[in-house]
Amino acid sequence: MNMAGVEAPSLRAYVANAPAARFIWDRAAAARFTDLDRGTSLGGRLADLAGRSVLVATASQLTTALALIELDGRARRLVILPPDVEADHLGAVMAAAEIDAVVTDGGARQHAAFELPVRVSCAPSIAPRDETPPAAVRTEWVLLTSGTTGVPKMVVHDLAGLTAAIINRSAAGGAAIWGTFYDIRRYGGLQIFLRAILGGASLVLSSAGEPVADHLARLAQHGVTHLSGTPSHWRRALMIPAIRTIAPRYVRLSGEIADQAILDALRAVFPQPAIGHAYASTEAGVAFAVDDGLAGFPTAFAETIRGGVEMKIVDGSLRIRSPGTASRYVGNGQTLADADGFVDTGDIVERRGDRYYFAGRKGGIINIGGLKVHPEEIEAVINRHPQVRMSLVRPKRSPITGSIVVADVVLKSQGEGVSSGQTAVKDDILKLCRAALPRHKVPAAISFVPSLPVAATGKLARRLG
Repeated sequence: MNMAGVEAPSLRAYVANAPAARFIWDRAAAARFTDLDRGTSLGGRLADLAGRSVLVATASQLTTALALIELDGRARRLVILPPDVEADHLGAVMAAAEIDAVVTDGGARQHAAFELPVRVSCAPSIAPRDETPPAAVRTEWVLLTSGTTGVPKMVVHDLAGLTAAIINRSAAGGAAIWGTFYDIRRYGGLQIFLRAILGGASLVLSSAGEPVADHLARLAQHGVTHLSGTPSHWRRALMIPAIRTIAPRYVRLSGEIADQAILDALRAVFPQPAIGHAYASTEAGVAFAVDDGLAGFPTAFAETIRGGVEMKIVDGSLRIRSPGTASRYVGNGQTLADADGFVDTGDIVERRGDRYYFAGRKGGIINIGGLKVHPEEIEAVINRHPQVRMSLVRPKRSPITGSIVVADVVLKSQGEGVSSGQTAVKDDILKLCRAALPRHKVPAAISFVPSLPVAATGKLARRLG
């Protein structure tokens, strides 16, 4: 069930009621939320965008944020363009979404497809506004999915559904300063952006190409109190000494499987803050958050309705129906939910005792001689080793079984190079795997690497072909 019939105030209404000292910062600029109540970042051209299907194609997250606040409740449709969408797919995206206006910011992100009759520039600063705001309309929010080949799917939400899981909708949370490793143009980052606005908090944005150490320094400078990212984001941050310069009250993980190793590593660095991991998807919305410090989630979550969220397990796959479920896809004719309103997330879970654990994605299975292997299951075992920071399990072609699994591993200390010490660590990792996994899941080879590729989504960049 979606929230299409529920009215929600526009984002401008929320920022109008925010405390005056609440800001949004990126690497190069800052803006005060409340200035948008009587100001504009769109050069006085909001009326030109009213009632239109608008592509928000800014290079900066800060200008994206300002444009979203101004356009919600004024544009008919907002299509948020992530930074990693291939240029070859832009034409199809714009045609399917019936784009008739574009917002850019003069940054490096330019494309011939953006040459529309209505093209508005968004500034990273807010100027006084003399114009009368256009009449309010119900705005569709369109988010693009990640992890698909070809043209990305476009998922339709409204503000009520996007904020359904955000409990604190008042300025009572205004003392908070949220930070995120995410990009707000994806679902996970957008949730943090909306949490900051609805809670009357400030927000520290990430910036493309910014070294992790510099981002951590900015988070410390602004006194971040709540910080969110994927487990891969956090693993990379834990490799930087500057992680100890921040003192958040709340640490949040989402977007990937949060195994026990990363939860324990964060607890070692942040012994006092609350540490939670949340489950959400672009289509299904936010399903739940786990705050007990353990991987997986209690079976009770799937047996009761919590906050309007219902879950069921069908053939091992997690299915969700919630107030935050999207209404449909744009243009591709695919069905988003089943006849009962449940979205098949494609995430496989396994029950062990009174808890469910995530095994991996349906589409991420490696076939080893006809046996199915979830790489995430093997990574969770490797990551338990006390000298391992993170790992990536991938297939390698084999003339006998079709594929074998191999692992790339980042150690907590890379200073020794390849040595007898690292050989002993490799032997220990293999011993750990043999004790915990069936034979076909034990890596045939382990390589130590200085880093692992992380996609723009903040997730490990997997090669499964």
